[in-house]
Amino acid sequence: MKQIKIFYSESWTDYELLDTGEGEKLEHFGSYTFVRPLEDAFWSKTLSQKEWDKANGKFWSSKVGAKAGWKMQGKIEEKWKMSCKNIKFFASPTPFRHLGFFPEQAVHWDFIEKKIKQSKKPVKFLNLFGYTGVASLFALRAGAEVTHIDASKQILNWAKENQKLSDLNKLPMRIIEDDVLKFLEREVKRGNKYDAIIMDPPKFGRGPKGEIWKLEVMLPKLLAQVQKVLSDKPLFVILTSYGIDSSSLTLGYALADMMKNFTGDVEAGELCVLEKSNNRLISLANTAVWSVLSK
Repeated sequence: MKQIKIFYSESWTDYELLDTGEGEKLEHFGSYTFVRPLEDAFWSKTLSQKEWDKANGKFWSSKVGAKAGWKMQGKIEEKWKMSCKNIKFFASPTPFRHLGFFPEQAVHWDFIEKKIKQSKKPVKFLNLFGYTGVASLFALRAGAEVTHIDASKQILNWAKENQKLSDLNKLPMRIIEDDVLKFLEREVKRGNKYDAIIMDPPKFGRGPKGEIWKLEVMLPKLLAQVQKVLSDKPLFVILTSYGIDSSSLTLGYALADMMKNFTGDVEAGELCVLEKSNNRLISLANTAVWSVLSK
């Protein structure tokens, strides 16, 4: 790694980051706008407070001393359809401030689809901590055989709904409820291998049987197991973190070490969204990507 990279994609029809400032962000999700916390937005808002007050809902963080959770203005659908480059999925406010997907990862969705389509061989794609499955659907549409893992049954049902909504339910995608490390241990024993892997481990979480996950402790163990399920000629590995208290270089060095026996490049940097109000990039996560060298 010679330099930090900025990973971002342009706004898409159903999602826009409208403005940020004073610890918050204002976003457009399909038919609705919402205010969510962005604790490190130390600057002033660009749009007027009147514009912010038009939002359909706001998520209050416990950090500001208010009762944590959503407060809505008017009637909000329980869930609604959204689309990114003709991949369709449902959005819905969750108790954890998210709406069922991470818009800043659209740049990774584009990368996944492009790399799989360019591959001259069948691709086995593994999505660890797969959430509601948008990345998996881009891989599936590109022609990959997909395995999608998450510890939450409710979230996996959401992923199945998204697959059906995108009319991709007849394509090969295994959706598995499991603790990621236990799943990987079994895959190692079975001898199963994967050509492309994406992982977005949480800072803290619990598995289906109450297994405790702490990122700082578990990330080295995760990478060690992932290394064992890589095929002889992997295509790419993507690692993203929203909860690690260090720079993207940390992820980059860890991923480079994991992939040291393969010929490829690691790019580490910040996962960003372009802000509409003043055309600047807002960093929302750290990420690192290993991929085969371009010919």
